[in-house]
Amino acid sequence: MKKLFYILLFPMLLLKFSSLYSQIEKEIPKEFSVKVQVVNSETHQLIKDARVEVNGRTFRFSEIKGSYTVKATAGSQLEVSHPDFDRVFYTIKDDEDIKVEVEGFTSKKKSKPSSYSKRKQVGLYSQYLDSVEFYKKKDIDKSLSFVEKTLLTNPSKNQRANVFKELADVYFYWKQYDLAVENYQISLQEVNSPRVRLQLAKAAFLSEDYSNSEQNYLQSLQSGVLNNYLSLTAYQGLGDVYLVQKNYNQAKANYEKALEIAKKNLITPKITDLNSKLAEVFAAQGNTQKADGYYKNSLKLASEENKKRSLKEQQKVADFYNKSQRYDEEIQLRKESLKEADDMVVETENNESLVDSITSQKINYKIGNAYMQKAEYEEAIPYLKKSIEDADKNEDLIIQKDATKRLSEVYETVGDYTRALKTYQGYVELVDSLYSRKEQEIQQVKRFSKRISDNQNRIASLEKDKELADSKISLAYKDQQLVQESNKRQKWIIYSLIGGFLLMSLLVYFMFRINKQQKLANNLLALKSMRSQMNPHFIFNALNSVNSFIAVSDERSANRYLSEFSTLMRSVLENSDEDFIPLTKEIELLELYVKLEHNRFKDKFDYNIHIDESISLNEYSIPPMLLQPYIENAIWHGLRYKKEKGKLQISMLQKNNEAITILIEDDGIGREKSIEMKTKNQLKQKSKGMSTIKNRIAILNDMYQDKVSVVVSDAFEDGSGTRVTLILKKDEN
Repeated sequence: MKKLFYILLFPMLLLKFSSLYSQIEKEIPKEFSVKVQVVNSETHQLIKDARVEVNGRTFRFSEIKGSYTVKATAGSQLEVSHPDFDRVFYTIKDDEDIKVEVEGFTSKKKSKPSSYSKRKQVGLYSQYLDSVEFYKKKDIDKSLSFVEKTLLTNPSKNQRANVFKELADVYFYWKQYDLAVENYQISLQEVNSPRVRLQLAKAAFLSEDYSNSEQNYLQSLQSGVLNNYLSLTAYQGLGDVYLVQKNYNQAKANYEKALEIAKKNLITPKITDLNSKLAEVFAAQGNTQKADGYYKNSLKLASEENKKRSLKEQQKVADFYNKSQRYDEEIQLRKESLKEADDMVVETENNESLVDSITSQKINYKIGNAYMQKAEYEEAIPYLKKSIEDADKNEDLIIQKDATKRLSEVYETVGDYTRALKTYQGYVELVDSLYSRKEQEIQQVKRFSKRISDNQNRIASLEKDKELADSKISLAYKDQQLVQESNKRQKWIIYSLIGGFLLMSLLVYFMFRINKQQKLANNLLALKSMRSQMNPHFIFNALNSVNSFIAVSDERSANRYLSEFSTLMRSVLENSDEDFIPLTKEIELLELYVKLEHNRFKDKFDYNIHIDESISLNEYSIPPMLLQPYIENAIWHGLRYKKEKGKLQISMLQKNNEAITILIEDDGIGREKSIEMKTKNQLKQKSKGMSTIKNRIAILNDMYQDKVSVVVSDAFEDGSGTRVTLILKKDEN
């Protein structure tokens, strides 16, 4: 009886499922082809160079079919645009052919013979603009040179808007977002285009000008002229702005609006992206359950697109698992990615890797890191080794450095100190190599920035020349009339002088601003370079200390020193990219550093660190590793050479309400005797180190208004001992 019940139940369930499936299938809009013709209403000739777009996809004219064949669904919005007629919108209802008739369109080929020169200029304009597009991703110098040539063809208002839009696109591709913003704004001043405004909003977002980005996205939506795809783009862009500003409710609301449009118009890639974006929002809010659901949706949708998109989403979800401490799920997902990543050819977009994580070395590194976080160190070792091997093969110094550091930490944790030290020495060599490469990259960036600046100045100069030429023509025309109208003539001259003065004032202002920005950029690069010189110097000195313990077979001290040194190094490297750190952190670093040096030279000096209790330490910040070189000099060049046991005193005293005094005093042999005892090479190294510190302080004072001052003097009248007096000002609110 029970068996008969199941036999009867199965067909009913099958029928119900078929009905439900048919209903779902009916709800999903089907894509179909539509023939679109764009016709001049006066001559009835086809317009073949219009921009025809549906849901962000652009379709070209087919000479064989004599029309634009577009792919669409019921409800999709058709957009037809051209520099010489107003934009046209149409909602597609079914697969019937569409004919768009344009009024007031003048074909360039039907121009009168007398306008030959003008037609020639138009032809050159099109050729130069095509060349701008052709060289955009290949050679920025050539692309910008063709922009100059295009502007020299005396383009119309619409054409000028298009030229500056293309110029901004070039800067956008090469990540010069501030220049892209500037030129998108010029284009919008000529012609108000919703598409250009959206690009402006995106460029402002990437240049971290979130207020400007939000304003332009909102302005685009309020214009009411966006098609479905552009509306979706605007809502998604707004979501990105709110997400980065941690306004999660607004971010979620805009992502949901974008997702609704994407689903309605079957824009599959955007559906995937928006599921992933919503997952990010819920993850940021701590709602891991909802985030997990959206990430599962995005993984499924991405796998249905292509391998590249799937792998990209897998890495994103794996990072989410890592932050949620779901290491087993993370490891499993990354291992699946690893199988496909080796065969992936990563293309580039916007001059950067599409899927930055899709490299075997990075995936292996993250798997090893996950095992470390699970405290399964033996399982982590082979993945970290494989990561180092692949990174070395692919010349990925950053991953090789990080994986080597992690491997050293694993060896130290499992007690294999010999391998830990050897691996750490390899890490130090990689850091040195990476700094060298970074210095080269900095020089390349400087040269690249100078080239771009020169090109932009030439283009700006063309604009000024055009304005001056227009002004001359206007003045010449007015001169003929001013014979009879002397009063008007005087007014025009006065107005022209005022206009010229204003233009010159603006030019001076912009040049001043550019120079100020360039000076700031140069200062930041110089500081980074100096920090890159100090960190390896400090690391090698400390490793020499470890080596000295090993040399005297003091293994216990070496192990203890290495452990404490690792703690110190983590703190140093964490702060190495900062211009200033809290004073409390610097004190912790100094206490640990002096303790390490005292362990080595116990018979050479004692030390004392005194901090005035009246000082509010949290109100002060200091450049990282600023005091350490002075303390190092006191120990290594003053106290170490003293016959009897010396004293190192570090004091922090309240100078006044706005500043404190930091004193570093030793009763060592003094600066003159120290110089006499050194070799020429040592003198050169010391001089270079001190000059680096002086330059660093000079740059920081230039940037932060004399925040730090340092005076080095003899501690005693007989020339023995050294006193370093450092005045540190309070942080500005």
